[in-house]
Amino acid sequence: MNRTPVQISPDSPQLREVLDLIRQCFAYMDGRVDPPSSMHRLTLEALSKQAVAGEVWVIGAPVVASVVLTPRLEVLYLGKLAVVEDLRGRGLARTLVELALARARSMGLNAVELQTRIELVENHEAFARLGFERCGTTTHSGYDRPTSITMRRSVH
Repeated sequence: MNRTPVQISPDSPQLREVLDLIRQCFAYMDGRVDPPSSMHRLTLEALSKQAVAGEVWVIGAPVVASVVLTPRLEVLYLGKLAVVEDLRGRGLARTLVELALARARSMGLNAVELQTRIELVENHEAFARLGFERCGTTTHSGYDRPTSITMRRSVH
């Protein structure tokens, strides 16, 4: 398997594979996170728009790993990182995080940032192992408690 990430275009047929991978990888959150994952509102059209507003990267054909990157003011936002279950632990997520760091540097941004739900402690630990540090919390509309933590990694 070629482990080199490839950026896909807004009209790529691989967008369907990315959507399916995200749905498979995020399904375990059902019943664990409140509010429910935004994955339930994700569509092919939204992913296509994301490929215009930001970037969608994949590893493999068929797709075995993917990530969505969105430039913000001073950071590159890393979202919807997904790796097929039977290939986890083989460095694919790390490859996509390193790609995000390189993309952020090339855009003149200071850091890569992500959010993970409060309930998903195993994700907090996995991102910490990838060099991310907790830097804040956010609260979804209608909630009176933090629902996500924000994690950041400097590009330097």
